[in-house]
Amino acid sequence: MNEQNDRPGPHDRTPVDDWTGSEDSSGTPADDPAARGRAARLFDIRRIIGGLFLVYGVILTVTGIVDGQEAVTKAAGVRVNLWTGIGMIVVAAIFLVWERLRPVDAPAPAAAEDHDPAARPD
Repeated sequence: MNEQNDRPGPHDRTPVDDWTGSEDSSGTPADDPAARGRAARLFDIRRIIGGLFLVYGVILTVTGIVDGQEAVTKAAGVRVNLWTGIGMIVVAAIFLVWERLRPVDAPAPAAAEDHDPAARPD
């Protein structure tokens, strides 16, 4: 008897869903409501906007801290970069807290007949 014939081949394995790591018969994340929910939260616009405000806020805050006296004098004695960066970090925190407190629900998968452009109501 040949040992190689007793081993399962690469095509004999059960497909594993990349989104959840669970075994799935179809191999698509659209069938798993938990995967749809994670994908919807990942691309929530509040998270994206909050992240951008946070990145630019940190950059401006650091720039405001290391600004020389010439930049402060030029801005009438106000550290504009520092205060703008702090404001942007506060706005980022608001967006990210909002996203955590009110998470978005994943939309239910639509039926195929709902998207049929040829089907028209009478």
